[in-house]
Amino acid sequence: MTRVAIRPEMLRWACERAGYDPRNLARRIPQLPAWVRGEKQPTLKQLESLAKATHTPIGYLFLPEPPEERLPVPDFRTVSGMTRERPSPDLLDTIYAMQRRQAWLRDTLVESEADALAFVGSARLADDPEAAGREMRRTVGLGDDWAATVHSWQEAVSGLRRATERLGVLAVINGVVGNNTHRTLDVEEFRGFALSDPYAPLIFVNGADAKSAQMFTLAHELAHVWVGAEGLSGFDGLFPGGSDVEDWCNRAAAEFLVPARELRARWHEARRDASPFETLARAFKVSPIVAGRRALDLQLVDRASFFEFYNAYAAQERRRSSRKVGGGDFYNNQNTRVGELFMTHVLRAALEGRIGFKDAYDLTGLRGGAFQEYARRQGADLP
Repeated sequence: MTRVAIRPEMLRWACERAGYDPRNLARRIPQLPAWVRGEKQPTLKQLESLAKATHTPIGYLFLPEPPEERLPVPDFRTVSGMTRERPSPDLLDTIYAMQRRQAWLRDTLVESEADALAFVGSARLADDPEAAGREMRRTVGLGDDWAATVHSWQEAVSGLRRATERLGVLAVINGVVGNNTHRTLDVEEFRGFALSDPYAPLIFVNGADAKSAQMFTLAHELAHVWVGAEGLSGFDGLFPGGSDVEDWCNRAAAEFLVPARELRARWHEARRDASPFETLARAFKVSPIVAGRRALDLQLVDRASFFEFYNAYAAQERRRSSRKVGGGDFYNNQNTRVGELFMTHVLRAALEGRIGFKDAYDLTGLRGGAFQEYARRQGADLP
């Protein structure tokens, strides 16, 4: 067997990059400790197995020293207690996949002489974010009390995502890398991100988060598109804002989801409840923290009352067991993991012969029969 010369530090780096201790990974790859100690060298097939296990491009392992992997978008995260020194492979692979989709759709739309979307970058940080939030709400087509008319968090999130896509924004909600349920996205690493573009703006929401939190992230990333500032977001109870961009997007999203006029109208009755923020959260389909923070911003409660609630609620959240992501009907999941808007464009291009079906599989992450079946469920007449 032909063995390949790989520097031990590159093997250690690949493990650390994926968040693995080489000793623990040795349960899957027994020869790894000997490779790391420099006592043996792996075969190419063994190296491919290690690259797959650590989600590392195999070419990286042949480098003389670890590359410096940087986020391909601005970093606006303000989550407290973050300890990661580098972006995880799961986050990087997700951003790269979304950038590929966006680039393909942008080229497709430009070639077809589609019009640019006027709302992308239409706001400025000097503008009133609450006014921008109201304009976002009007443009998306959300009427008064719309959230109170839906029956669940899932229905509210799905409805808002579809309304966003009708504007021409690719709206993806996914809690795993592609369709790999073994690669769960870490909410503590990021909540979402926005990729701004006048033709194919894209927003991504970490679907491993609670549905009520996903609502805020979806609105927050839409605000990023409105102000034309792409980047990665993460926030801990909306405190602190961390930057002018995040402050602006937080305030615009809060008005978009919980309009001041509607909240004031509901507050007189809600304040009588034992859990007023939870009551408002159910009405507006947001997290209780968002509802409480909005009430604080509007001076409906004092800081002491809000922080007493916030600290208790945050502690309760930390005590909850981690949620499982994935599951459910595979093809229904693709409506959020791929999105009807993107799938429609890819499917049309494949049926018209502008791209091959293999390209369609690569763009959507659906292979062969899975792509065909999803397309049929969407009503496509496949050959």
